[in-house]
Amino acid sequence: MADTKVAGTHHQLGSTMVQIQNVHKYYGSLHVLRGVDLDVRSGEVVCVIGPSGSGKTTLLRCINFLETYQEGRILVDGDLVGYRDRNGKLVPARESEIARVRAETAMVFQQFNLFPHMTALRNVTFGPTKVRGVSKAIAEKRGLELLDRVGLSDKAKSYPNQLSGGQQQRVAIARALAMEPKVMLFDEVTSALDPELVGEVLAVMRDLAERERVTMIVVTHEMQFAREVADRVVFMDDGVIVEEGPAANLISNPQSDRLRSFLSRFADSGHLTRSQGADQLSAKS
Repeated sequence: MADTKVAGTHHQLGSTMVQIQNVHKYYGSLHVLRGVDLDVRSGEVVCVIGPSGSGKTTLLRCINFLETYQEGRILVDGDLVGYRDRNGKLVPARESEIARVRAETAMVFQQFNLFPHMTALRNVTFGPTKVRGVSKAIAEKRGLELLDRVGLSDKAKSYPNQLSGGQQQRVAIARALAMEPKVMLFDEVTSALDPELVGEVLAVMRDLAERERVTMIVVTHEMQFAREVADRVVFMDDGVIVEEGPAANLISNPQSDRLRSFLSRFADSGHLTRSQGADQLSAKS
């Protein structure tokens, strides 16, 4: 695995890959996203932090169009997500158009969501063969390479119930990478794991960020991971972006009382150093 970097200095970023423009999301009368604006550049790692209910996961799900949004625009590599622009007015896109754009944004969830009746390799190859039309032979060759990348080359024939939580989550990451997405979305991917398994998953994500230069939007409570790996950290609260900036600066020197209060919880609980367990897998790689 790559050495720890100084946030924001590990590589040159490309052009804007994700554009979120004045996005509003309602669940009935509940206003969950209140005019969110955010640009993410190609190769950038953005960690989104904030308290429960702040809109972090909803924002990710809107980018992937697992949730609709009522106002604003989200674009991935210039393509409008979920809608078409008809004379300045948004109208729902066709399902085929939604599926095409969604395929460019792979999401890894809190729960692993693996198919229990499929081996690890079959879980990884299912998307490319069914959605991308890749041949079985090519998909399996690529799938084995990806399982090796996440440290699971010996688990290709194992079923999910034969794997630990950390191993299942690493299969889920390999499955997302198999779709060759332009953007990877991670939604609290360590929150369902036992503490001793967190490091192995964070190490894989660290490697994607530092070696592969994958564009990543990561909702996380792993503050040390955010500080070390992210180019930028975004703090959300009550459906809005309160602060954003270079990772080390924002976490070490918060400007708002809301962010200071939020970060104090992690300092008290020891979560600011929890991700250091990632070094365990680095040593093995």
